[in-house]
Amino acid sequence: MEWANQLCETRQFGSKMTDSKYFTTTKKGEIFELKAELNSDKKEKKKEAVKKVIASMTVGKDVSALFPDVVNCMQTDNLELKKLVYLYLMNYAKSQPDMAIMAVNTFVKDCEDPNPLIRALAVRTMGCIRVDKITEYLCEPLRKCLKDEDPYVRKTAAVCVAKLHDINAQLVEDQGFLDTLKDLISDSNPMVVANAVAALSEIAESHPNSNLLDLNPQSINKLLTALNECTEWGQIFILDCLANYTPRDDRESQSICERVTPRLSHANSAVVLSAVKVLMKFMEMLPKDLDYYGTLLKKLAPPLVTLLSAEPELQYVALRNINLIVQKRPEILKHEMKVFFVKYNDPIYVKLEKLDIMIRLASQANIAQVLAELKEYATEVDVDFVRKAVRAIGRCAIKVEQSAERCVSTLLDLIQTKVNYVVQEAIVVIKDIFRKYPNKYESVIATLCENLDSLDEPEARAAMIWIVGEYAERIDNADELLESFLEGFHDESTQVQLQLLTAIVKLFLKKPTETQELVQQVLSLATQDSDNPDLRDRGYIYWRLLSTDPVAAKEVVLAEKPLISEETDLIEPTLLEELICHIGTLASVYHKPPSAFVEGSRGVMHKRLPARTGSGEGTESPDVVNAAVGSAPEAAPSIIPSQGDLLGDLLNLDLAPSTNTVPPPTTSGMQMGGMDFLGGGLDSLLGGDIVGSPAMGAGFGVAPAVMPASLNAPVGGGLGDLFDLGGGVGMPMGAYIPPKTVWLPAMKAKGLEISGTFARRAGVIQMELVLTNKAMSVMTDFAIQFNRNSFGLAPAGPLQVLTPLGPNQTIEVSLPLSTVGPVMKMDPLNNLQVAVKNNIDVFYFSCQYPISMLFVEDGKMERQVFLATWKDIPNDNESQFQIKDCHLNSDAASNKLQGSNIFTIAKRTVEGQDMLYMSIKLSNGIWVLAELKVQAGNPNYTISLKCRAPEVSQCVFQCYEAVLKN
Repeated sequence: MEWANQLCETRQFGSKMTDSKYFTTTKKGEIFELKAELNSDKKEKKKEAVKKVIASMTVGKDVSALFPDVVNCMQTDNLELKKLVYLYLMNYAKSQPDMAIMAVNTFVKDCEDPNPLIRALAVRTMGCIRVDKITEYLCEPLRKCLKDEDPYVRKTAAVCVAKLHDINAQLVEDQGFLDTLKDLISDSNPMVVANAVAALSEIAESHPNSNLLDLNPQSINKLLTALNECTEWGQIFILDCLANYTPRDDRESQSICERVTPRLSHANSAVVLSAVKVLMKFMEMLPKDLDYYGTLLKKLAPPLVTLLSAEPELQYVALRNINLIVQKRPEILKHEMKVFFVKYNDPIYVKLEKLDIMIRLASQANIAQVLAELKEYATEVDVDFVRKAVRAIGRCAIKVEQSAERCVSTLLDLIQTKVNYVVQEAIVVIKDIFRKYPNKYESVIATLCENLDSLDEPEARAAMIWIVGEYAERIDNADELLESFLEGFHDESTQVQLQLLTAIVKLFLKKPTETQELVQQVLSLATQDSDNPDLRDRGYIYWRLLSTDPVAAKEVVLAEKPLISEETDLIEPTLLEELICHIGTLASVYHKPPSAFVEGSRGVMHKRLPARTGSGEGTESPDVVNAAVGSAPEAAPSIIPSQGDLLGDLLNLDLAPSTNTVPPPTTSGMQMGGMDFLGGGLDSLLGGDIVGSPAMGAGFGVAPAVMPASLNAPVGGGLGDLFDLGGGVGMPMGAYIPPKTVWLPAMKAKGLEISGTFARRAGVIQMELVLTNKAMSVMTDFAIQFNRNSFGLAPAGPLQVLTPLGPNQTIEVSLPLSTVGPVMKMDPLNNLQVAVKNNIDVFYFSCQYPISMLFVEDGKMERQVFLATWKDIPNDNESQFQIKDCHLNSDAASNKLQGSNIFTIAKRTVEGQDMLYMSIKLSNGIWVLAELKVQAGNPNYTISLKCRAPEVSQCVFQCYEAVLKN
């Protein structure tokens, strides 16, 4: 958009206000007329022609044919005409690189023009022309402009260095421009300093380990001096740079805060948010008992409140940032509750965000105000907003214990309105209040039961059933109420069915004589008439418990439940710290780290707040986290592809092994997946429900087990000759195992980091995992499941994490895999989507397994079979690849490959070149045939692969490369 900005400048520069006429011509043969006008001797006519060309270009017409004629117009003293020609050049130089070189001499000349505007314009335009051939000519003019006497030229040249670095990083480093850029941080002009900081920050982002912005107290002092005098965008660049600095002690931190605080009163909201980010970070280093700490807290509130008087879009961005600030330091805005009260004309997205912040700020001091507001919101017309308001009342009751009674009373008033969706939301939140305060508000149950017939939403019906089951002993007609739900059992959602099953079992345990028939009816419906595995499993477990040991059943089903936590939607602390460091950016609006939404974010650094001075809070070094995260290969996708119904396949993780997996080799005495909950064994109980997995290789065109009839045909010449030559193959080496990489960073999994690799040992595929707990809480109840994938990989048993994983602990687990799971072709072919569940949440990631894990041990073909198969596979299925920088002889290569089940069938030497013929068999029956050419003294090998499923060839080549080079 650089040229579009310049177009605006140029049109403002022109004194005439009638430029619209250039956009209205629709003549035919216009290009020829323009060509003539561009070559006119009259300067005015030439300028008019260039304006017409720019107008045509702006509305999308192709005027690239006029390139040489427009370039000829560059030789002029008229600044307006020069700007227009430069605009044209920026737009078309990429499509006409050879012609663009014609303009280089004029650029170089203009860089020495007496007029600083022309010097700056020339260097800016050269930086915007992204053509490799021109960059080398840009170096000398750029070097002069970086040391120009005029600050306008220097500030333009500083940005040009960043643009040139993006085109050719090596050139910038070789020419010493980065050192010059660092020197500009000490420039006397604040705008030059700001642009130098912006350019260095941009370059540092793409090269996170370069340490370009080597900040120290002296350079920080220079930046703070420039901060007061440069433009608002310059201030943002400097503030963002300051946010990356870690002060040496609390005194330096306080000094920087004092000098940044005046930026809080700036008119530009971006400057305010950048200043807030710096202060939030440096406050971490200030002792809380310091007077200045309290003063700073007070100073932060007014600018944040002022941001809420802007237009709705800016309000929303401000609110998303305030949401983070309130979670980190609620004391900043604890007295500003009123500004978050919803206005009638606020858009829904602003209303919902304000509502969230109100709940976070709710306390005993302001709860009366908050409840009055929320009750008012519950009578609004916007259904979504009303639902959120009712839920907010429940959240307030759970958060502020002293207000619980008042909240319950408010909810009962809302239930009396008989508005359907209000009643349903109220019942859902009252269930949570019962969980938080047991045996305290059960007197309202009678009122809830009156509204039973009006409930039609699954969540509300499930909540009501839970209440009836939990307090069955207090409800005289509990059995009748639950029986009324049972009539349409098969039409209910799974959530309601599961809740109804549990509620009736609770009722039976409390009133066994009256409800025996009811419990038998529900167990029969859940186990015999239902095809939902969750419901069926729970039904069988209850049945078994009740029939063998009713006392144990009572202890399990009626056990005391843990109280629910106050805030269930708080952002995980390590993620919150990172997001605080990204205030004022998209990350703070999405509430996600940049690595979660920036494509190809290899350069995105994970930022952390500094440790508080003198505190006992130990924070993990960010370098350790960065090293771990950065060690993942760039090829691994950061976002799980969307093939198939991922959630449908992965979310159901309550029982570790799926029914269609094969049991692993018997290595341990206990297999959780084989536990017989029901006495008679799962097979006898589930009858024909366990079905064998589909045939592997469907859609891949599996090679037939029987060779074609042409096998018996006489073979002579060509390939036939080589099989008489044999070829000694030595002892095979061990199978190649890729190094472990980070598959799931702790930042994305609430503190759980998963790294791992794949190995094949004694014919069994192993997924070797390293689980690290970087959170503050203990992790238990691990389970794993795979999505459908190209080769049917699935866990062959449960994930054996036998002991709880405490904070900062690491455990290594080896998970055996089978290849009889469900099949779905993935992109790339070896992509594996994984879900891991623990007591905290379910987490998803994807990784790529080396296809060599699927190479089986009986993959060595007979020579004659190899020859016949090679001829039988169409030539179109042959792929050829180069393996570069490999320094093994043919025998060493053959030995190494055999360790990974790539078998050499024969070898022959032709004109000093060794040719190895190899066969591979995949676990799903696909055969791959290979010809490897190894030339003595040449580190580059050529490999030809033939296969009936050619999509496999690329993955097989990658395995060859990995095995031979490691």
